[in-house]
Amino acid sequence: MKQKIFIAMGLVLLMIVIVIMLLDLFSGHKADPSNPYDYKMDEIRKTDSNLTAYTEQLTIRISLSEINAVACGAGDRIYVAGKNGLEIFNQDGKPDGNFSFEGTASCMALDKKDNIYIGFQDHVVVFDQLGKPVMKWKSFSSESLLTSIAISGSYVFLADFGKKVVYRCMTDGRLINRIGEKDPEKNVPGFIIPSPYFDLASGKKGELWVANTGRHSMEQFGNDGTLKSAWGQASMAVDGFCGCCNPSHFAILSDGSFVTSEKGIERVKVYSPKGIFLCIVAPPSAFIEGTRGLDLAVDSKDRIIVLDPEKKQLRIFVKKE
Repeated sequence: MKQKIFIAMGLVLLMIVIVIMLLDLFSGHKADPSNPYDYKMDEIRKTDSNLTAYTEQLTIRISLSEINAVACGAGDRIYVAGKNGLEIFNQDGKPDGNFSFEGTASCMALDKKDNIYIGFQDHVVVFDQLGKPVMKWKSFSSESLLTSIAISGSYVFLADFGKKVVYRCMTDGRLINRIGEKDPEKNVPGFIIPSPYFDLASGKKGELWVANTGRHSMEQFGNDGTLKSAWGQASMAVDGFCGCCNPSHFAILSDGSFVTSEKGIERVKVYSPKGIFLCIVAPPSAFIEGTRGLDLAVDSKDRIIVLDPEKKQLRIFVKKE
């Protein structure tokens, strides 16, 4: 009988210890400051001001209840899409049109004729400038979650977080091939995308770049799915990407340099065409802590347009003189 009592008491004490540990874990308790391996976000979020080479030129307030995607069109008109609608602004930030639709836009791109390709959860709808639907693609899959669109010539590339793959399609929605599926013969390791931030973009020569966020890398693919090159590193330092999955978004400047944004440590940076860290556009202090979904666009003047979902703003940054 005593042995059973001791065992029961031991189990009770063990449960108490586990509860205390869990409470400690989720209370935001920080470890002993003498521990050199302690993970302190407040320290990592600090940024050397000398690294910031951009200044905020313009802020545009958005009236949509939820915003997820930004893109630039002809004349540097700026398009922002989200829940149940889209708003358009001229290059000076003045309203220049809007229209409504049913559903929540997850991504967006414009072709050379300024047709607006909007990705919803599992399909794409193409709108004209007045908001008239001119084409609706069929669903890719009931498991799909489209997170990014890029248009290069007659091809439309789409990132599907749900299926962890990139689709290459014709502008009428016909699927040509899948890119990024694990393929040892093509030296493709496959995408590791832990959370629904899966971005892609077309370079100035039409090359396809994809953010393989779980690997903290930027990867270039040929149209046949061959992995051409890659750069990026997992690091707590400012020149790397940390957390489970970064960079969350990116865009490409006219000289081929990359603009990247991150979640966890909210910041926007610039890397050279070869992936060498150059500077900071906006440090973590520029954003509300916990901000996610910092979608990016670049206009013809290389102004960097940052979608800020928490502040419901478009924020335009220019290089310091």
